Amino acid sequence: MTEGGQHMLKRTVCRSRQLSAESVVTDLQTSCGLQIGTITVRRELHGMGFHGQAAASKPYIIKCNAKHRMQWV
Repeated sequence: MTEGGQHMLKRTVCRSRQLSAESVVTDLQTSCGLQIGTITVRRELHGMGFHGQAAASKPYIIKCNAKHRMQWV
């Protein structure tokens, strides 16, 4: 990937960090005509320091003897 392509990729991701890799690919193809695959996008972003985040597991409330206790699932 060229330096210009990396710059456009970084601008696209910084503008909207919630985009999926597929959305980033289609955005790059429509905006600047850059032909790139989703795996390449993930690899380049990882090399730039962008890392995906896993969803945090949330506790839920269980009723036990009229008391509310927080318990991890």
